[in-house]
Amino acid sequence: MIRAMPEIFGPGRTNRVTITVIVCTYNRCQSLVKALASLAVSAVPDSIEWEVLVVNNNSTDRTCELAEEFCRRYPGRFRYLFEPQQGLSYARNAGIREAKGDILAFTDDDVTVEPTWLQNLTACLNEGEWAGAGGRTVLSHPFSPPRWLTLSGPDNLGYVIAPLFDRGPEPCVLQEAPYGANMAFRKEMFEKYGSFRIDMGASPNRDVPSTNEDIEFGSRLMTAGERLRYEPSAILYHPIAEDRVQKPYFLARFFDIGRAIVRESEPGPDILGISRRCFTVLRLISIQLPIEVLHWVLTPDRKHRFHQKCETWKTVGQIVESYRQWGSSRRRASDVASKEGEHRRRRVRM
Repeated sequence: MIRAMPEIFGPGRTNRVTITVIVCTYNRCQSLVKALASLAVSAVPDSIEWEVLVVNNNSTDRTCELAEEFCRRYPGRFRYLFEPQQGLSYARNAGIREAKGDILAFTDDDVTVEPTWLQNLTACLNEGEWAGAGGRTVLSHPFSPPRWLTLSGPDNLGYVIAPLFDRGPEPCVLQEAPYGANMAFRKEMFEKYGSFRIDMGASPNRDVPSTNEDIEFGSRLMTAGERLRYEPSAILYHPIAEDRVQKPYFLARFFDIGRAIVRESEPGPDILGISRRCFTVLRLISIQLPIEVLHWVLTPDRKHRFHQKCETWKTVGQIVESYRQWGSSRRRASDVASKEGEHRRRRVRM
């Protein structure tokens, strides 16, 4: 079913809706072809202008050649952009700057979409009621998880190996941010609230947590009072990469989730001249980490035990990032004190 695009336009708007689909890619030329082919046959009404912007994030494979082939095959529909600064947030932000659409949809380079995906995901966004939308992301093929992994219930870890997002068959107001593989926002949201944070997201820089840049942006909007819609008819299929179905991948991912959580949070003012991050480290080490370890070690169920182990790694990530930020604040305070001392000495000499 295709959702109809509303014919309601605010002051100053034209009656021409424009959409840009941003596809960021890095060394996945084979899967990229399938993703772009599925986007090319999107069922979008003639009254809507839309484009697909392929952002090549410094790939070394045939990405450039294949993307340019789509541009030749579908002139005016596909555009190509090269972003040399490595990192998913850099690529997405470059796509936002170059997009021609008033509505920006985002998806991955290894997915396939239903022909009605784009129309159904964006239909609500020409109204002022919604700032963004997230669709339903499901597995592209049957998958039998190993005995230590579950894809449902309270121990669900499916979102780690693929950005699965299924909140049921009915549209609703989202209480959580959608994932980057299947989301759309009015472009003015980026102008109003800023772009994706470059200190999060997939990147070759290990100082950057490889996750949460998409969730952080959606959460930023909801914190500001904006409304995001869940649209179950915007269906997208996502594969599972075999190299992700490994315990070390999950543990590394949860470690980065913990680091990202700390970066998303504001530490608050110092207490008696001591950084709030110091107290966070003490609380995590003395209270939360022992509890997580006990749950991990004492849980008899294999799937629940591994889930608790992942939660422990997340807490360790929070400790490491909180300690790092505490150290950074101490160095900044020391630098300020040193500069103030030098300034006083110069005044005395004068």
